[in-house]
Amino acid sequence: MLRKILMSTVIFFGAVGAAWAADLPNRKEAPAYIPPPPPPVFTWTGLYVGGQVGYQWGRSTANNGLNYESISPSGVVGGAHVGYNYQVAQFVFGLEGDVNGSSYHGSTFDYSTREDINGSIRGRVGVAWDRALIYGTGGVAFANFKNSYSMPGFVDTLNTGRVGWTVGGGIEYAIDNNWSIRAEYRYTDYGHFNQFSPVVAGNVSRHETDNRVQVGFSYKFDMFGPTPVVAKY
Repeated sequence: MLRKILMSTVIFFGAVGAAWAADLPNRKEAPAYIPPPPPPVFTWTGLYVGGQVGYQWGRSTANNGLNYESISPSGVVGGAHVGYNYQVAQFVFGLEGDVNGSSYHGSTFDYSTREDINGSIRGRVGVAWDRALIYGTGGVAFANFKNSYSMPGFVDTLNTGRVGWTVGGGIEYAIDNNWSIRAEYRYTDYGHFNQFSPVVAGNVSRHETDNRVQVGFSYKFDMFGPTPVVAKY
């Protein structure tokens, strides 16, 4: 009888202890919260490529000592560009090159000019307000001119590669961290040069200048990813 009483007592208190332990709060710590990485801060720094299209107009003069003529060629211009920007605080410094095809041409009764290809290598300096960039640009320009001189029954066409200078400015806006759009104006002067033409039996002094307005887009490559977040436990 005593044994049964002791066994019943042990079972009773064991059941009470298990129930009390089940009601105790769980002291196991919840896992530490790891916040998502912050979005990368926008910067103009990086390598970029893009394209542009616009309208070009200018002035072409020819003087052979006896006759002086001036025409106003014009046409569509478009091509591709590649460059690199480096941002320091609010200032952006860069280097850009472009190559374009062109329908730029003009003519009179006895001479004509055509520019079929042009390009440039330029520096860029700008001021950024977050995703908006206002910049100036200038550098070396090059182009190929096809100049024709004619008289009844004779036509003489000369190809001339020219190197000059170009200067301008524009505004660019970054749509997101990679894509941007731009609008730009540039003035280019290819200087004075001489061409010998058998048709006019002598040298012709030439001067070629042009203006252009163009719009374009660029894609900037992500050179650096966002800074990793280290969780503390």
